Amino acid sequence: MCGIFCSLHVGYCGDTDDIRYRGGPNNTIFHELSERLKVANAARGPDAQGTHHARVQGTCFSEAQVPSPSETCGLALDLEFYASELRLRGDTPIVQPHQQDGDVFCWNGEVFEGLNVNAYENDGAKLFQSMHSLPAMDDLPFLLGRIEGPYAFVYYHAESRKLYFARDPLGRRSLLIHKPSMLNPYFLLASVSVGDNQGYVMEELSTDGIFCLDVGQLCESKEITQHFDSSLTRIPRDIDRQILPFAKLSRVNTTLPPDAPPLVPSLDCAMLPRDLAIAVDRLIDHLENSVMLRVQNIPRRTLSEKGRAQVAVLFSGGIDSTMLAFLAHRHVPLDEPIDLLNVAFQNPRKIQVQTDGNIGAIPKREKKRQLKAAEINRTVKESASYMVPDRVTGLQEVEEFRRICPGRTWNFVEVDVPYEESQATRAAVEAIMFPGRTVMDLSLAMALYFASKGVGRVRISAAPDDYQPYTSTARVLLNGLGSDELLGGYGRHRIAYATRGWQGVIDELQLELDRLPTRNLGRDDRVISSHGKETRHPFLSLTVVSFLAGLPVHLKLDPRLELGLGDKTLLRLAARKVGLLEASVRKKKAMQFGSHSARMEAGEAEKRGDLMIRTVSEP
Repeated sequence: MCGIFCSLHVGYCGDTDDIRYRGGPNNTIFHELSERLKVANAARGPDAQGTHHARVQGTCFSEAQVPSPSETCGLALDLEFYASELRLRGDTPIVQPHQQDGDVFCWNGEVFEGLNVNAYENDGAKLFQSMHSLPAMDDLPFLLGRIEGPYAFVYYHAESRKLYFARDPLGRRSLLIHKPSMLNPYFLLASVSVGDNQGYVMEELSTDGIFCLDVGQLCESKEITQHFDSSLTRIPRDIDRQILPFAKLSRVNTTLPPDAPPLVPSLDCAMLPRDLAIAVDRLIDHLENSVMLRVQNIPRRTLSEKGRAQVAVLFSGGIDSTMLAFLAHRHVPLDEPIDLLNVAFQNPRKIQVQTDGNIGAIPKREKKRQLKAAEINRTVKESASYMVPDRVTGLQEVEEFRRICPGRTWNFVEVDVPYEESQATRAAVEAIMFPGRTVMDLSLAMALYFASKGVGRVRISAAPDDYQPYTSTARVLLNGLGSDELLGGYGRHRIAYATRGWQGVIDELQLELDRLPTRNLGRDDRVISSHGKETRHPFLSLTVVSFLAGLPVHLKLDPRLELGLGDKTLLRLAARKVGLLEASVRKKKAMQFGSHSARMEAGEAEKRGDLMIRTVSEP
């Protein structure tokens, strides 16, 4: 995991000591913004930080010509590359940006398949050598299409004077882009921003190609804002999956099931249909391999970390996080604990309802009017309960782990978030998740922010209130995101079946896959990485995605069956087969509702998740 920052700004060719910028904000504004962006991106990589500068000059006059002091001789473009490093691969410390023969590479990612990286090697350094050795930059899509893992990168090819940048096809790593404008005439790329700011218009970089900025052409144009778009091209990813298995996302299998596919009467069914039984075994194999690749060979920073957790799971006790934790148990050394991070929020609105109920069936709007701030504050102080739904299921599941995984230490980390703390942190979380700005963005980001921070308490005996403070040392966090989208875990999949049959479910699953790159992943990466930690998504390995997308729809879910059986049926059967009896029947609870991070105030009860939050722009 790393933080990437790259900027391109304008001076004059003959001005090598003091760059003067054309139009827009003055030098001070640009430099202050750049420094703040570097600080924000340094938090993602606390182990090392580095900076490299390069200048690209236009050819505006011949060697025989000497411009007068007042003569403008064309553009010079200054490139700054900054990267911070969270070392999770290899035996030796790495300082970015990587450099050789004028080429510069900033890498924020992990290569899990497709490139032979030994345990003692750093994947970023090895990938840079592969890029630097390419016969031609036209071969870059073929190199990237053969590797699997989350990534975002910036690569400057000195010979061609071109800047390449991209995210992986799923967008599992954040990369934000600001294009030059008349007001802000500079180019920015960054893993994370500083929030809403007048110095840029930041947006998520699209995942539908590899982008190439012709810096040489741009500096000959003499006007960066007018000619930027013509200097930026998108290189499509190759679609031949036989040659490039990781170039693009797979398509959902469109085969309709038989008129009446057999029903699975229960998860304990002794005789599953043959194709379903095979699919269960293959899912376990694919998912276990994905987890193994993501938990093995994590380097320790110091000898003092021996015996402390290297891997944690964002843990609700639901089937997704439970399955990942169990499979991690198979591949993490037994003498090493696994941290289960379970977050709970003190939510005044929920506490008020639990305390007072809805006496007399008062309409919601009338009750909202009656819940005044003084009453809420009184209730919060008197009833600081953290037994939210995810805490209840988490506690239940850790007991199942202790029964079926003897010898493993499970640190069930109770991360309790008082109301005052969540409100005091809100502005910082809004800045980190930007350009995400909806009510749902905030609810999810708050839960992820505190859970990934890993500061809480663990129980040390069965006695009531026998806890000790605990801060997780794990810097690799497993996340169950992707299971619902790939296996049909949302209520909308049932609605699709009710209205359009199996074809509706297929269409909905394809829509889920299509919008995965744009919905959660960049935001989640920015939030979790702000603590110098890395989230890894075993369900979103492109190998797992390809397997699940290729399965016929009726092997993944069955909307004809009740909740807890018909949703994500394939995963439930897999969990049952490995012994996770209690987890296999749990019903889905969205993270923001399971942790009570959503709708903190009485007036927020009816707010839609897609509404924009109100923020104050920074100067």
